[in-house]
Amino acid sequence: MPGVPDPAQAVATAARLSVAPMIDWTDRHCRVFHRQLSRNALLYTEMVTAPALVRGGALHLLDFSPEEYPVALQLGGSDPAELAEAARLGAARGYAEINLNVGCPSDRVQSGTFGAVLMRSPDLVARCVAAMREAVEIPVTVKCRIGVEEQEPRAILPEFLSRIREAGADRAIVHARKAWLQGLSPKENRNVPPLDHDLVEEMGAAFPELAISINGGIGTLADAEAFLARGVFGVMIGRAAYQRPWDILAEADARIFGADRPAPDPVEIVAAMRPYLERHVAAGGRPHQVTRHMMGLFAGRPGARAWRRALSELGTRPDAGAESLDVALAAVGAERDAA
Repeated sequence: MPGVPDPAQAVATAARLSVAPMIDWTDRHCRVFHRQLSRNALLYTEMVTAPALVRGGALHLLDFSPEEYPVALQLGGSDPAELAEAARLGAARGYAEINLNVGCPSDRVQSGTFGAVLMRSPDLVARCVAAMREAVEIPVTVKCRIGVEEQEPRAILPEFLSRIREAGADRAIVHARKAWLQGLSPKENRNVPPLDHDLVEEMGAAFPELAISINGGIGTLADAEAFLARGVFGVMIGRAAYQRPWDILAEADARIFGADRPAPDPVEIVAAMRPYLERHVAAGGRPHQVTRHMMGLFAGRPGARAWRRALSELGTRPDAGAESLDVALAAVGAERDAA
């Protein structure tokens, strides 16, 4: 993409702190919002399946705005040739990185032989990585679990990481929990299996060339700083970055990346989002498609409840526009005054 930095350098820097790819959450509107909070953190798409792009021709799923950069495309799939073509399509659109999902435990993903079920097939994952690596010049990475079901993580994870390293993977993001493919819902898989951060840190030391990022159960920016201080290459944060975006991202540029930039005030973020929301509505979009990602902006601050309530009520109205943000801000002020 013209006018953007070298992808390899961009993601190597940005990956110190990244926001996890989350289906139904990290869409393009969410990423524009998160980018107002942090100019440096690496952002990811929701998982896009290779068959949808290659066989279904759903190239609109690759749309993103230059202001989101650096942003990585996460792919789901298990066919090396198909993933290679999907990676080419993503690289042509200007993504900074192509990531292969080997961590999602949902039934829908398993039925397509995507996601965490691939932890059982390291040879296949290696072939997929090699095909993608040959197809594109931008970094190719893998997001995985420490194991699935009866697998012993300390036995299988080093072998898995060794295989993707040999196949040419540039980085790995390891969710520090097993995935249970039967008996637990995707939501339960984010909470029930115990965390093993120590194992991921050990893998980071054992495979320095994979520049491993740690994911899972990391809920504060201070937690991220602690992992980085212990030598972990990068930290990926999921739900906390979505539910409490200001707490995680607003000070990240200064604290994680050393940037000389004061944390933006939540009101400044609202002002920065208003032109984007105006363009979205003018193009026929609904305000709620954007504002739903902004619900947590005032989390933990006076007026947070009024902000959420106002956005919920206004964002779904068919006649609502960008003025929804003004009304919601007024509600925040009123609740603060009352307090």
